[in-house]
Amino acid sequence: MNKRPTLSLKSPAKPAAPKLRASHARELKPALQTHFQTGLKADSLAYSLIGAANALAQVRTGTNLPQALAQVWARQPDTTPQARGAMQDIAYRAMRQLGQSEALVTLMAPKAPEALVSSLLSCAMALLTAPDEVKPYEDFTIVDQTVTAAESHPDTARAKGMVNAVLRRFLRERQALLGTVQLQPVAKWNYPQWWIDAAKTAWPDSWQAILASGNSAPPLTLRVNARKTTVDAYLATLADAGMAATRIGPYAVRLEKPVGVALIPGFADGLVSVQDAGAQLAAPLLDVQDGMRVLDACAAPGGKTCHILELADAHVTALDADAKRLARVGENLKRLQLQATLKPAEAQTSGWWDGQPFDRILADVPCTASGIVRRHPDIRWLRRKADTLQLATLSGKILDNLWQMLAPGGKLLFVTCSLWPQESEAQAAAFAVRNQAVRLDAPGQLLPAGGPGQDHDGLFYALFQKNA
Repeated sequence: MNKRPTLSLKSPAKPAAPKLRASHARELKPALQTHFQTGLKADSLAYSLIGAANALAQVRTGTNLPQALAQVWARQPDTTPQARGAMQDIAYRAMRQLGQSEALVTLMAPKAPEALVSSLLSCAMALLTAPDEVKPYEDFTIVDQTVTAAESHPDTARAKGMVNAVLRRFLRERQALLGTVQLQPVAKWNYPQWWIDAAKTAWPDSWQAILASGNSAPPLTLRVNARKTTVDAYLATLADAGMAATRIGPYAVRLEKPVGVALIPGFADGLVSVQDAGAQLAAPLLDVQDGMRVLDACAAPGGKTCHILELADAHVTALDADAKRLARVGENLKRLQLQATLKPAEAQTSGWWDGQPFDRILADVPCTASGIVRRHPDIRWLRRKADTLQLATLSGKILDNLWQMLAPGGKLLFVTCSLWPQESEAQAAAFAVRNQAVRLDAPGQLLPAGGPGQDHDGLFYALFQKNA
């Protein structure tokens, strides 16, 4: 899928020269002490809360959430797998509820909290406002452990009393406070206002369902490796392991309860891979035949590359601008016992190309990733309205460049995980006109959906053929 965003939440202001000595200037805020060891027990909720809060504070500076969590774990090498899971769960909950949580804190706090305090309160609020049927902890435990977490860290210790007061007030006045903040669209929907407006404009009849879908936890969907087994056979394997699952696509199986990949039967042996059901449509749409030369541009982490090779004995080149992410493609190929040529290069350039045309090209181009926010809830807070035009411009250059590498009679599949027409349908229409490309049947825009027989992210597909 597309490279994760690392855009800043705000442009850093140029610091003014302090009027007082640095040690006395109140407007100067010290850098977060991210390496501080709290001394909390790794199996405590407080430990997970302060870790998740650290990750959220880094997201506020422009780091994407997976990277922020990885940095927290790297600084806390003794963190157990259970604690990592708890930190991740809390951080993702907090990202999905950030608009509401920040509005609540603004309403109750006597003054704007500093970064780590604000992030800690957002983590606690996300737990306290979870529906009762999925709330992981009792209210009194959440409050007690949040205060303990605040006390344990030098960046939050002075705010311990305020943290305690805010959380206890919320418990006393929960309904009234929630009713007040729900009048604010950002708090009600948990998206920036520009994102809400864009959804209304693009999808006036379904914008509410689209926003609500992005606030739900995603399913764990597997792609069955057609080289090694069948969907029916794998469903039987899951049943024998006591795991309930449903078929939701030609190769797609959705687990009823998500588990770690180490617990998925046959994962290590290459029987299945993790891939959204909507993303699994790409390889079949390309109609790759044995012996064809195929390019997967912007390939990392390699789900589509591997699916192509599971369906045909093709000569596949996987291209990606990020060498580290491209290494993940190699890891997935190795696990599945498949082979492809890996090239670290930008898809809008041609210096890497040997001049031999490709029979098929998959162009999963950069975009705002607005269709996959249920999997990456931090994206909505990292992106900016101007990103849509910037990314659409880059994607247009990539498509035009790749078209020159396509053999006459060949097919190019344009894929994006965006919900914004500027990046999807408008891009496809303009591309067809510029290049006199023949447009073939393809799904077009898939809105994010979940249900008994389907469950997929929001993706867009347009298929083109070059005149022979």
